[in-house]
Amino acid sequence: MLLAEGELTVRGRVREASNAVLYCTVSYEGREAACVYKPVAGERPLWDFPDGTLAQREVAAYEVSEATGWGLVPPTVLRDGPYGEGMCQLWIEGEAGSELLALVEGEEAGEGWKAVGFAEVGDGETALLVHADDRRLRRLAVLDAVVNNADRKGGHLLPAAEGRLYGIDHGVTFNVENKLRTLLWGWAGESLTEEAVRVLEGLRDALAEGGALAGRLVALITPAELDATRERVAALLRTGRHPQPSGDWPAIPWPPV
Repeated sequence: MLLAEGELTVRGRVREASNAVLYCTVSYEGREAACVYKPVAGERPLWDFPDGTLAQREVAAYEVSEATGWGLVPPTVLRDGPYGEGMCQLWIEGEAGSELLALVEGEEAGEGWKAVGFAEVGDGETALLVHADDRRLRRLAVLDAVVNNADRKGGHLLPAAEGRLYGIDHGVTFNVENKLRTLLWGWAGESLTEEAVRVLEGLRDALAEGGALAGRLVALITPAELDATRERVAALLRTGRHPQPSGDWPAIPWPPV
């Protein structure tokens, strides 16, 4: 109720974002919290996504995250606000001390890390980009494969209190074409965990005609996009492996952070 019905007050703007991202407080019956409000009116048109749909996709990603039981996306709703309809998401205060990405010398990731690829670091030099071999990141990699996340950057990873990890910025998701673009390629081609398989089986049932998740997504994405989501889940279960870059689309977002 707080996010969906509370009074939104704009406190500032996140200027680094390509679309309008407003830092707000939301108040309801004596309760108050910080949140992010992204009005549809402030969305920049994209060539490969229908105009005015990014907010709905953010909410759809939250719904899928909740259906997994992993809680990887902060609470997110679609609601009216000072600048019209938009996405409203609980503000997560990131915590330092949990290193998830790094650049290392040499060609090996090292213990506790997974290799992503080589990156230019200036003066013609390269370094190996790695991410932590972390169960939370591996869960997020599965979620990204399901929602077809085209923009999983390092800055979209928020370590939080009590060992939690959240992913944010899910506006470019659910495209019918394969657009998976992420820094979390370290498990590419590896077998899915038993936990991931169980979660995907649950998603398959929830996404079926008449399923609870399908009923929530039908108001947020198109029927073709919903069918494509079902097919991605089916493909993950069929192969039993994390996806690999397709070669038809840049595998890593730019800028990566």
